Amino acid sequence: MRQLFSFVLLSLVSLSSFFVSASAAAADYHEQLVLRPLPLSALLASFNFRSNTSLSEFEAHNFRFFPRSLGQILQHAGTQELHLRFSLGRWDSESWGARPWDGAREGGTGVELWAWLQAATDEEADHKWLTLTNALSGLFCASLNFIDGTRTTRPVMSFQPEGDHLNTTAVDTHLLYGVLPHEVVCTENLTPFLKLLPCKGKAGIATLLDGHKLFDASWQSMAIDVRPICPAGGECVLQIELTIDMVLDIDRSKRPRDNPIPRPPPGHELPCNTSKPYHSHDTCFPTDHQANQDWTLSQIFGRTMKGTCPLTDPTVPPVCLQVPNSRSVYHSDGVLEKKNLDRVSRCFEIKPDVNFEIVLPTPDDESAVLVKPETPLLYAERSFTGHGQERGGVQTILRNPSPDTEVEFIYMESLPWFMRVYLHTMSARLQGQSAKDDALIKEVYYRPAVDRARGTQLEVRMRVPPASTVFLTYDFEKSILRYTEYPPDANRGFDVAAAVITILSPAAYNLRTTSLLCSLPTPDFSMPYNVIIFTSTAIALAFGGMFNILVRRFVAADEGPEVGLAVLKKRIKERVGALVEKIKKDKGQKIPYEARNKSGKANDSGVETEVIKE
Repeated sequence: MRQLFSFVLLSLVSLSSFFVSASAAAADYHEQLVLRPLPLSALLASFNFRSNTSLSEFEAHNFRFFPRSLGQILQHAGTQELHLRFSLGRWDSESWGARPWDGAREGGTGVELWAWLQAATDEEADHKWLTLTNALSGLFCASLNFIDGTRTTRPVMSFQPEGDHLNTTAVDTHLLYGVLPHEVVCTENLTPFLKLLPCKGKAGIATLLDGHKLFDASWQSMAIDVRPICPAGGECVLQIELTIDMVLDIDRSKRPRDNPIPRPPPGHELPCNTSKPYHSHDTCFPTDHQANQDWTLSQIFGRTMKGTCPLTDPTVPPVCLQVPNSRSVYHSDGVLEKKNLDRVSRCFEIKPDVNFEIVLPTPDDESAVLVKPETPLLYAERSFTGHGQERGGVQTILRNPSPDTEVEFIYMESLPWFMRVYLHTMSARLQGQSAKDDALIKEVYYRPAVDRARGTQLEVRMRVPPASTVFLTYDFEKSILRYTEYPPDANRGFDVAAAVITILSPAAYNLRTTSLLCSLPTPDFSMPYNVIIFTSTAIALAFGGMFNILVRRFVAADEGPEVGLAVLKKRIKERVGALVEKIKKDKGQKIPYEARNKSGKANDSGVETEVIKE
């Protein structure tokens, strides 16, 4: 009895300690999905997964919520802070407004990577950078190993650290930045991303992540951020944050179920803007806000959400929806809905074993369909200028929408080495003015390119006055590559990475321009094959003639064998005669097996056979 009591007491103590540790562990990890309807039948879905681990446990290789595969890479490469981006598509700031997370989780088209490495010299930092890129390439099934010296820069004014680096100095800390604008982001990059999560894709909001839906989005970005956080009076922790943002087209997302083959809707079903003066029974101007804003969670993502991750912090609601409070929203049973005080968002508390579903019906009041998007601090557009295959130019249009606030920012470009920038041609001017304004540019950092060794690095600190548009332009020269340096799709052109804009004031904000496609002089790749074929033919003819001269024996005409039709007839007759004689000889010696018998006497045909004894 005493042993039984001791066993029960021990079980209760261990069970209570388990719940205490589980509750403490839950505070180190949380995940949340924020859904925000956008104009033009779009929906922004932001997935955020964040976990913390103490630096002491991380250095002791005690991985709990932090993924071991990534942690060992960071330790081996001496990485203090890491930021990795996989992006695809273009954010339409004119229609969708400000970027999610103030652009901090956004990357340019392709793959971006920047990290702070601890090294004593630049050579050691380059070696660790090579180790880091090769290891991440294998982990995320991406071509990060192609980030060599020609695609790596060392930013000076851009990319300030987000973490707290207390025990390091500026001499031992090296910032390196690499970009692959031609990298195609696909589901092979999503699968290792999900493996970094504590619950993988088996429970919680991660069950909604489907590669078919994610990469069918109009714009998507996957971000991984690792940084040290040192709170005041607390122990330093290493924080990893995984973020997926995507803009889904509601009409296209619902089409595979209701309308697999795209067909135009009937005329009476078109959502028209009746406020236009030219609206009539045969003229329809489409609406820009109210169209296709009724959907369900299973229609958008193709499935319902399977409960919540049991390791997540229960105080953080897993799903939030940003719609006006006056709009009706239906959800599945066992879910608690809480409307926030801002009156434009609500969150849902979900039980671990409940399949969560949201139904957003057609709104009754058209004025309360969407939350008005925020206006971004700056609009940026970039394009090529000029013509021909020898020289060109880059023009960036920067527009400040604020009527009374000046915007100051850092404009950074990482250009390939075959774009030789003429720095003396760089100028900035205001719209409506023909002369350049030197007061717009405050500081310039320029690192010229070295052929086949490093690219061009250009960082410009400038400002845009209120309600103004600034044109930043410069010229460049195109280099001629060796024919072995052209890719298989050389006529397509070469991708130029997006420009990175870091806004310093009035608030911290980041944005990327679109990537560019640079066309270089392309040789005629059929000429080498023509030369190879011509050379091979000439060598074959020369070798064949020389071989005949060396090995063939020449004799006089009377010394050679007789030729002619009579000789041929004679030879044929001799061959036929020899063949006939051989057939007769073989027939006379052959004894048919059927004619043999065991008595050894002649058979019916009169031919005597011998007895075969076994």
